[in-house]
Amino acid sequence: MGNRIKKGDLVEVITGDDRGVRGRVLRVIPKKQRVVVAGVNIVRKHQRPVSAGRGQVQPGIIEFEAPIHISNVMPVCPHCDQRTRVGFTWRDDGRKVRVCKKCGQTID
Repeated sequence: MGNRIKKGDLVEVITGDDRGVRGRVLRVIPKKQRVVVAGVNIVRKHQRPVSAGRGQVQPGIIEFEAPIHISNVMPVCPHCDQRTRVGFTWRDDGRKVRVCKKCGQTID
């Protein structure tokens, strides 16, 4: 699959309730093919106050970003500011870099 989306990338959600929303990738979970995007897929969890050996847990209703599938987001090119597919190419110094399929500029 390759690392088409990395932590810190600006991505746009292309389907689902948050369609059209842009945000930074906070975490990538490659084994489950999921990403956590800031401000996207906000869920509420009712947390019970538990003090089991590990310390206390903050009680109440907490909101956090849940992971979404990696196929539901597309990277945004920093040069042309459009969501794009990602290609790969090799530089002269031997490094593999990501390339925007729309404008041809390197993303890394």
